[in-house]
Amino acid sequence: QVHLMESGGGLVQPGGSLRLSCAASGNIASIVDMGWYRQRLGEQRELVAIINRDGQVTHEEDSVKGRFSISRGDAENTVTLQMNNLRLEDTAVYYCYAAGLYPEYDIWGQGTQVTVSS
Repeated sequence: QVHLMESGGGLVQPGGSLRLSCAASGNIASIVDMGWYRQRLGEQRELVAIINRDGQVTHEEDSVKGRFSISRGDAENTVTLQMNNLRLEDTAVYYCYAAGLYPEYDIWGQGTQVTVSS
């Protein structure tokens, strides 16, 4: 079993930056992909970015390209999302994500609020 714990988030003005971090615990050897989803109020959860165990970014939402950067830690059980040039529409609850095998699973963390407001 894998557990995800997020940190970071908060309130920032448009154009500002925030850094989200997530650490996985438990059966971390089973993790293949890690990443971030977000959910705006009243909307469905959407994928932000995914990075595999080799450090390759396999998915990235179009609106964040060039502004957000996802990376995995050396221990491979951490994932970070550096968010720059934040916009009002980036306001959402951000969820850490992990996918693994044996058996196959998808899990999300409890979420952290990011609010972009002037």
